[in-house]
Amino acid sequence: MFTVILAEKPSQAKSYADAFQNSRKTDGYFHIEDALFPGGAAITWGFGHLVSLEEPQKYKPEWKRWKLETLPMIPEEFKFTVPYAKRTQFNIVKGLLRKADQIVVATDSDREGENIARSIIEQAGMMHKPTKRLWINSLEKDVIRKGFQELREGEDYLSLYDEAQTRQVSDWLVGMNISRLYTLLLQEKGIDGPFSLGRVQTPTLYMIWQRQHEIENFTPEPFFQLIADHKESGLTFQTKHKTTFKKKEEAEDTLNQHLISEGTGALGKIIKADKKLKKMQAPSLHSLSSLQAKMNRRYKYSPSNVLKTVQGLYEKKLVSYPRTDCQFITMSEFRYLSGQLDSMKQAAGTSFNTAHPKPRPKYVQDKKVQEHYAIIPTKKVLTRERIEKLKPMEKNIYNEILNSTLAMFHEDYHYEETLIDVDINALIFSVKGTVEKKRGWKELFNESAKKDTILPPLKAGDVIESVVNIKEDVTKPPKPYTEGQLITMMKTAGKMLEDEQDQAMLKEVEGIGTEATRASIIDTLKKQQYINVTKNTVSVTQKGVTLCQVIGGTLLSSPEMTARWETYLKKIGRKEGSQEAFLNNIAKFIQHMIEEAPKQMVNIKSIAGSGTKKSSSMPLCPTCKTGVMVDKGGFYGCSDYKKGCKQTLPKMLLKKKISDAQIKALCEKGQTGLLKGFKSKAGKTFSARLILKEGKIEMAFK
Repeated sequence: MFTVILAEKPSQAKSYADAFQNSRKTDGYFHIEDALFPGGAAITWGFGHLVSLEEPQKYKPEWKRWKLETLPMIPEEFKFTVPYAKRTQFNIVKGLLRKADQIVVATDSDREGENIARSIIEQAGMMHKPTKRLWINSLEKDVIRKGFQELREGEDYLSLYDEAQTRQVSDWLVGMNISRLYTLLLQEKGIDGPFSLGRVQTPTLYMIWQRQHEIENFTPEPFFQLIADHKESGLTFQTKHKTTFKKKEEAEDTLNQHLISEGTGALGKIIKADKKLKKMQAPSLHSLSSLQAKMNRRYKYSPSNVLKTVQGLYEKKLVSYPRTDCQFITMSEFRYLSGQLDSMKQAAGTSFNTAHPKPRPKYVQDKKVQEHYAIIPTKKVLTRERIEKLKPMEKNIYNEILNSTLAMFHEDYHYEETLIDVDINALIFSVKGTVEKKRGWKELFNESAKKDTILPPLKAGDVIESVVNIKEDVTKPPKPYTEGQLITMMKTAGKMLEDEQDQAMLKEVEGIGTEATRASIIDTLKKQQYINVTKNTVSVTQKGVTLCQVIGGTLLSSPEMTARWETYLKKIGRKEGSQEAFLNNIAKFIQHMIEEAPKQMVNIKSIAGSGTKKSSSMPLCPTCKTGVMVDKGGFYGCSDYKKGCKQTLPKMLLKKKISDAQIKALCEKGQTGLLKGFKSKAGKTFSARLILKEGKIEMAFK
């Protein structure tokens, strides 16, 4: 029986091949000889998605032009294609699949991995062949071999393929139809586009804008507090009355009622002086979201760079599977971590007595681990010297994963908490003091300790001198989001909904987006020029504001829509729902938006004057000389395309992004300067000048 093992990408395929003693690389695959596969085996790969959905014009020629009358675009049957640049590898995979007696799906162990593999098998016409599923959380050799020895039934994961493909198709429907709808409607109002809308990106943008809108429209309001200053045993400290007042007169009336003169000494009686020793367990182990948020908070790394880096560490066999939403491990992982505890301590450059050698439910629960466990170091623990040789971002992220795992075994953080209540003429003032006793797990993270709030040794019944004053302050606006907070905001989006049922739905599906997609959603918002990130602070651009003003009050602006969609998609994954029913509802939603969106454009005049009109900075069209070249999303096109001008220029050429300035040079001068970073089909990087001849781009080399 000849077996074909389908990996997600070349690096993953190589990791699999390295787990077998006899492997030989050839064109597009590895040939494997091993007792596990008596009939021989081949490990081949995709480049992520080898197969993608067709463009609208492939269904109907009239769908190529952006016109309101062509909407909605709902294909009777969805078509898939292999992009030209990926056809060589696809044909190799297809040839192997035809020869296969058995196919092993060995892409990433998640929904999207299942979609990548099954779409390739489907496109090759080999879905009828028997399949097995490799399901692992690490690329270490022993884990890979064990995974191949314990292959699961492929059919058990087909529902994941249905779920992921349904998500892919529905995103295509919403993106293609709703993006065209709003772009064209705004264009009629003189506002340039394109405007890209999506099931997750649009409510995410709207939530960011809501925060920005709240900040911009915030009016500081004064408030007043009653503060008492005390001195006892050589220590000065302050207590505060719990009530705040909107007017100073209210604060003064309260003092008068209690016969207290502002700024004048008074005697206070201690009515409460509780002192307790408290302890705090180490934080939970990391999911991808918590790791992205922590690394952004501490180092200002973008979520996408954290994902890219931790994925690289996974492919180097240093950490477990990164795209996980779980913060627990099973007993199996706990046992191997316990067995290499000394190695991990040495790697972290620390030594401590293991305070918790037994598993604790905050970290170890077999039942809480479904597809993947938390991100932890693999059995391949690096030495301290090897860690220092990692790239700076790799080193910091690896150390964070290593230390968060060690913290599970470390002593708890201990501190002393003191609560004091002072009675001044029957008006109660309070203060809380904390004193660190043992740093415990906190010593692993090299974070500066919080300053102790030391209070004098007091007991109930003691009398102390007090001076009460009225302190004026003003309310402060909320702070803008950081990139890391966007990840958390997307994960906890349900808190922003009023409907309890919708809140529960979003909590069940863990917010909007997935661990694997949230970083890419943020990148999409940047790419679409909806948000800017400056010094880690996120702001919405004028283009983003325009879109938010237009979609306000629709389902497109609320996580509620995503909550309902995600809930039903999960049902498909559990074999409790159907793709047909879901896509029928999506079609109804699109039709509803086509009917309702024009009605919402009634007040658009106020937006049209907000700086989003067509930019004069882009050059004249080199062909018709009347229109201007404008950003059309995936390419630059002439603004007079409705008058018949079909001039377009690419935004990406041989894997190099072509900038606005370079497009301007092409249109006005007919050529660019020497540009670096083009990549040939063979993967070689080269430099060239771009020359525009009769509307077409040519290359001139040195």
